[in-house]
Amino acid sequence: MGAAVLALAGCGSQDVLTAQAKAGDNKNYIAGDGSVNEYPPGSRGSRVSLEGQLFNGEKVSSRDWAGKVVVLNFWYAACAPCRAEAPDLAALHTEFKDKGVLFYGVNVRDDAATAEAFERTFKVEYPSFDDRDGGILLAMTEYVPPRAVPTTLVLDTEGRVSARILGISQKGTLKALITSAAAGS
Repeated sequence: MGAAVLALAGCGSQDVLTAQAKAGDNKNYIAGDGSVNEYPPGSRGSRVSLEGQLFNGEKVSSRDWAGKVVVLNFWYAACAPCRAEAPDLAALHTEFKDKGVLFYGVNVRDDAATAEAFERTFKVEYPSFDDRDGGILLAMTEYVPPRAVPTTLVLDTEGRVSARILGISQKGTLKALITSAAAGS
């Protein structure tokens, strides 16, 4: 009986994300906890499988990324942390594009006009998926909590998630994660 009481008592405690969800402060996002996870090659699991349409109409599949390191950033325009990290993501895209690293945004909320205005404002030159239907987010729920935006994933050259950042991506940290994935570690 004591174990059952203990188990039930644990269900009543709130973690940080739950507290944010229940806050009712109308900020319209749940901030990630800032955690950075880098997964060793032997524990990365299966290759990511997703398909989606970019705002420019192009259809893209993860099958097209064979042999490439890919950065996926989940965002939307009204998300304050997304705006804060956008200049660093744009700079890293510029730094790594000639090295074959692909960057994609995954916009979970905005229409094309809103997404394009954000991209112009922050000089984001890499494309974004229109994921208002949640298809990509659903495919990635093992790594991306549905309301924790921004979240950034780095995929290795085999298409497996090698790293995840919940919350704002710090430029130096993301650069190290990309470099590590490109090196095969």
